[in-house]
Amino acid sequence: MTARPSTYIRFYAELNDHLPADKQYRTLEKTLITPTSAKDFLESFGVPHTEVDLILVNGVSTGFDRLVQPGDRVSVYPVFESFDIGPEVRVRPQPLRDARFVLDVHLGRLAAYLRMLGFDAWYRSCATDEELAGISAAEQRILLTRDRGLLKHSRVTHGYWLRLTDSRRQLDEVVGRFDLVRMIQPFTRCMACNALLEDIPKRQVLGLIPPRAAESYQEFRRCPDCRRIYWKGSRYRRMESWIRELGRPVRWMSTR
Repeated sequence: MTARPSTYIRFYAELNDHLPADKQYRTLEKTLITPTSAKDFLESFGVPHTEVDLILVNGVSTGFDRLVQPGDRVSVYPVFESFDIGPEVRVRPQPLRDARFVLDVHLGRLAAYLRMLGFDAWYRSCATDEELAGISAAEQRILLTRDRGLLKHSRVTHGYWLRLTDSRRQLDEVVGRFDLVRMIQPFTRCMACNALLEDIPKRQVLGLIPPRAAESYQEFRRCPDCRRIYWKGSRYRRMESWIRELGRPVRWMSTR
């Protein structure tokens, strides 16, 4: 019996983060019994389809539904959030330039940090995987997670697997990955519930804030949903310094 020809695949750039060390940055070989979709083929190596923007099969760009045959050579490239790949076939919708996020249950602190920068970050500590995938699809939100399996959900079109585990470093990672510096609008969103903050006269917060804050500060903002009050206290100054390290000037809070 004639042996089936091997099928070859090569992952480029940060897609290699999903591969074991001995399989990174090299051409991988696999024997296919029957043709399989490009999506299933690349995900069989552990790479989520949400991080892929371009697939070449035998040098020709193609979509996720293309059947990969024994003997094919497949090249897989990551998402080009800030680079136009022109007439080639994108395997995902166009990048989401209105950067809105949904985060899995393990990323509550990162959600708060994204809100600090002014980004719409949906987070619930009890959300199920089905709920997260549904919100990502219905509201066109980028799904952030440390769970590769969640990114393989068929309903998810935009998602990112966080490489780092420290929440502050994760924020740097997300800002860099999605080219967000120019979109930062710090201290415009509630870090607790995600609502946009409103300016509020000082007279309306007297009795609701510590006396020392009332003596020291004149500008206040309030969340219309959870009613938290924000001002430029010591916590604000620490966050202000951190935001400047991201390369963004701060326009305008400690919270009760």
